[in-house]
Amino acid sequence: MYDPLRAPGSSTAPKAPGPPEAAPLGDPGHPLLELEEETGPLELVNLLLRRRRLVVALPLAAAFLAGLVSLLVPRTYTATTTFVPEAGPDARVPAGLAGIAGQFGIALGGDASQSPQFYADLIESRELMEQVLRTRYPIPSGGAASADSATLLEILDQGGDNSADSLYKGVKKLTKLVSTSVNRKTNVVELDVDAHDPALAALVASRFLTYLNEFNAKTRQSQARERRKFTEDRLAGAEVDLRRAEEELKVFYQRNRSWQQAPQLVFEEGQLRRQVDVRQEVYLTLRREYETARIDEANDTPVITVIDPPIPPARKSKPKRVLWVIVAAVLGGAAGMTWAFARDHAERLRRKEDSTYREFRGLLGEIRDDWWRIVARIQKRSTDDSLRGRAGPR
Repeated sequence: MYDPLRAPGSSTAPKAPGPPEAAPLGDPGHPLLELEEETGPLELVNLLLRRRRLVVALPLAAAFLAGLVSLLVPRTYTATTTFVPEAGPDARVPAGLAGIAGQFGIALGGDASQSPQFYADLIESRELMEQVLRTRYPIPSGGAASADSATLLEILDQGGDNSADSLYKGVKKLTKLVSTSVNRKTNVVELDVDAHDPALAALVASRFLTYLNEFNAKTRQSQARERRKFTEDRLAGAEVDLRRAEEELKVFYQRNRSWQQAPQLVFEEGQLRRQVDVRQEVYLTLRREYETARIDEANDTPVITVIDPPIPPARKSKPKRVLWVIVAAVLGGAAGMTWAFARDHAERLRRKEDSTYREFRGLLGEIRDDWWRIVARIQKRSTDDSLRGRAGPR
C-alpha cells in the first residue's frame, strides 16, 4: 500500500529488533557518567578517609616491623682500599692513548697480566681466597675467649662435612664479602671487604694486598729468570759460533797472505768476513738482551701502589635502617591503599548484587570446599594408616 509520508526510495521492510538504545551522554543514568562520578578525585579522597585506619596503620606497622628487624640484623662494616698496578717499562704507553682505550675496556701495554682488571680478577680467584681463609686473625669482640687468634675460615664458621667442603663453603662466603671495581680512566682498582668487625675487615683487605705483592714477586721474577736463562744459553751458543767464524777467517789469512791478487780468494774472504759480521751481530744482540734480562730479574718486578690503605671503618655500612623504614612505609602505604580500593570495590559489587561478584563468591566457596575435602581425605588416610599400624600383621 502506498504511504505518502514515506520518503521516496526508502525500504518497505520492517525494522529488525535490536538492543535498546543507550541513554544520551547527558543523562544522569549514563554508565560512563556514573563511572566517572564513582572514580573522581574527590571520591578517591573520601575512600581513603573512610579507610584511614587501614591506610595509616599498615605503613606504620610495616615501618615498625622493618625497624625492629634491622635492629636484629648484625652490623656490617666495609673496609675500602684503592691501589694502582705499576707496569714495567715495556708495557708503558702514552697516557692519553691508554685513557682513550680504557674507556672502551681495552688494555694497552702488551701484557694482559699487568692490567688493572687482571688484579681485580686475581683478588676474586679461588687460590687467593683460600690463602686469605687460612691466615690467622685476632678474634673479633664477642668471639671465643679460649684463643686470641683464629683462621678466617674458623671465624666465618661455615661448617662442612670435611676440611675440603668447609674450605669450599668458606670461599663461597668470602666471595660474597669481597667486591672489586676498576676505574678504566685512571686504572685505579678499589677493593671492598665486608665483616661484622671493623678491625677484621681492614686486616682481611690488607692481607689481600700482601698476597698480591707476593704474587708479583714470585711470578714476575720467575718470568724474568726464565727469560734470563734462555738468553744466557743462546748467548753461549752465539759466542761459540762467533769464535769459530773468526778462527776460520784467521786461518784463511794465514794460508793466503796475498789473497788480494786472486779473484777466487777475494770471493772466499768476503764470505768468511760476512759470516763473522753476522755472528758478531747476533752475539751483540743476545748480549744486550742478556744484560737487560738480568736487570729485569733484579729490578723490574711490577708492584702495586697503594693509594688508600685499609683502615678500620668508623661507621657501619649495613644495615641501612632509615632506608629500610622508608621502603617499608612506602610499600605498606601502597598495600594499604590497594586493600582499601579492593574492599570498597567489593562492597559496591555486593550492594549492586552484580553477577560477576556472585560468581566470584561462588568460586571462592567451591575452592574452600575443595580444600576442606582434601584436608579431610588426608586426615582419613592418616587415621587409617595409624590404625593399620596399631593392628599389626595378622
